[in-house]
Parts: sequence; C-alpha cells; structure tokens
Amino acid sequence: MNTQNDILGLGALGLYVHAPFCTSTCDFCAFYQEKPRKNAVKTFLDGLFDEWNLVLPAPPVDTVFLGGGTPGALSERDLERLCSFVREAAGECFDEWSVELAPSEVTPAKLRVLVEAGVNRVSLGIQSFQPRLLEALGRRHPPERARQAFDWMREAGFDNLNLDLIFCVPGQSLEDWRLDLDTAVSWEPDHLSTYCLIHEEKAALFAQVERGEIGPDPEREERFFRFTWDFLKEAGFDQYEVANFARSGKRCKHNWNVWRMNEWIGLGPSAASQRAGERWANAASLDRWSAALKEGRLEREEVVTLGALELFEDYLLFGLRLNDGIDLGEATIRCPQVDVNPVRELLFQLAEEGLIEGCDDQFRVTDLGRLVVDRLGSEVADRVRVAA
Repeated sequence: MNTQNDILGLGALGLYVHAPFCTSTCDFCAFYQEKPRKNAVKTFLDGLFDEWNLVLPAPPVDTVFLGGGTPGALSERDLERLCSFVREAAGECFDEWSVELAPSEVTPAKLRVLVEAGVNRVSLGIQSFQPRLLEALGRRHPPERARQAFDWMREAGFDNLNLDLIFCVPGQSLEDWRLDLDTAVSWEPDHLSTYCLIHEEKAALFAQVERGEIGPDPEREERFFRFTWDFLKEAGFDQYEVANFARSGKRCKHNWNVWRMNEWIGLGPSAASQRAGERWANAASLDRWSAALKEGRLEREEVVTLGALELFEDYLLFGLRLNDGIDLGEATIRCPQVDVNPVRELLFQLAEEGLIEGCDDQFRVTDLGRLVVDRLGSEVADRVRVAA
C-alpha cells in the first residue's frame, strides 16, 4: 500500500506521545486522562517501549510533541525516563521537541530535566489570568503561579515559549479578554494559541449546556475572534492558522507538519496516528492499551483507510485553516488521481461571496471566511465527494 507521504510526495515524520496524566481534571477538558499513580505511570512508561517496537521500522523523526494530560504531572524521575525514551526512539536529529505543561506542575528541577534532554519548545496552559475565569474553567492554579512558571522557563533557557488561552468562557466579557491578551503580550511569549471554548459532551461544563445555562453564541464568538486577530496583529504576531500566532521563526513545526499532511505516529493511550495509508486512535484506556501491547499487538480504534481522495480532502480542510491557504496545482501534482475542477469552481463561487480570495490555483480564506471556516470546509468536502 502507498503511504500517505508517497501519495503526497512528503517526507517529514512527527512523533506524538500522549502522557494521559493529570492531578485534576479541568471542567472544559474531554481528553482521556488518569491520576498519576505510581503503578499507572510505570505501566505507561513500560508500554511506550513495547509500542515503539511494534510500529518500527519508521523513517527519521523530524518533530516531537509530548502532550496529554500533562507530562508535567510525572515526577522528575519518571519525566527523565520519558525523555530518555524519546531520545532512544527519535534519535538526535529532529528539529523541534515540544512539551505541554500546566502552571501548577512546573518546577525548576523538572525544567532542568527537559533542558538536559534537549526539549526546545514549551507550551504553557494558562487559559486565563483572572481568578474567576480560571474557576469557571475548573483550573486549579492561581494567576501568580502561572507567572512564576513562565519566569522559571525563561531562566532555564527556553527561547520558544507558547501560551494557551481560551475565550468565550462563561461570564467573560470582551474587556476581560482584552485584559488577558494584554497580559499575555506583556510577558513577551514567542507564540500564542487562542481557542474558542468548545462545549464537549464528555467535559464537566457540558452539564451547564444541558441545563440551558450556557451554550454556543455565534455572534459573541465572532466579536471575540475579530478582536483577537486585530489585537495580536497590532502586537506584532503573525497569524498562521485560525487559532495560532507566532513571532518570526517561531511557528509550531510539529503542528504545521500535521496540517500540511505529513505523517505522524502517536504513542500512548488515546493517541492518534496517521501513517501508511491509515488514520487511527489508540484505545482510550491505559489498561486495554497495555494489555494489547503485552500480547504483541496494537489496540486501535476508529481506523480509517486513506486513499488519494481522502488525503486530498484533508489537504483542503487543513489548508483552509492556514493563512498560507491551498494550492490546487500542488494538490494536482501530489494527488493526480483526483479531479480538482469541481473544487476550483466552488472556490471561485466562494470568492464572489467574499469568503475566499485568490487567483489561478492559489486560494485562502478572507477574515470573513475565517469566521465560518468549518462551514466552508464542509462545503468543500461535499464537493470533493460528489466529484469522486
């Protein structure tokens, strides 16, 4: 079977490791997670080596991303073992190694472990700088703890730091959001990720949705989106994706490779992978994931076979979210089996509505289109399927 990279003519490979541990669960979070009990952590770390042996052989790894959960929930010793695994699996030649951390779990000692291992990018889950909004999200850290964590990271030598923020939080005004953005910019991070709150069914906040207390508000969301884009542009950040903004040379290379349809391998419970013509997720259970590995197999769920048509569709869906947009000429070279003309016709129609801009084969969404990018993605996907 042709691999995804064979079809698209690509080569970069990302490695994602999901450390499914959190000391507490935020009310907005629906990701699979466990408490960092000693036996559970040992089961996880032992399993990573077994899983990596099952996915071999693999081409050289270009980027690494440790997420969760939060890897910072591990002890220094266990974090060191996790980093040693990455070094053994990924080698020494990858370009970027990102780690997600929660402010409450950052310590100088853990940062030293990361620095010595070779981590060169850290993403700090701030979400908000205001106590009542942190409480609304179920976050357990006070604002001053976040500032301390950030300062420790700079003192440790990290020169590529991201802050995660969330807007449209229940009870949050546009002025509240302006204050959060202003504070974030004043810290001088290298990258900002700003996410509109999504009401996931498995998250604790969804109970308020079911009671009718909160819910999506498209008009409110539009005001927050527009304000964010204008504010961060004026602050000198380059927007390169709907929710991501970077200083020069500080884009997240791992996420960028995923969005540009390179392959990645996901290790750990619930981690997703896209490789060798398939997309799948690992079992969202430490016990089931570990039991399968002991039997010499992968416990995969939601397996999707990816042919040229599916990869072309994903190329368009991700590309619409990127400020660089899409290039149908490039897509034709990479996916010659697919007829791009129906998609081209739709894009020109959307351009007449002011949602897309471009000429020839290069297109990107306008600010107006970015507000409805999910709807545009659905329309493009429908056109791809009709043309198949």
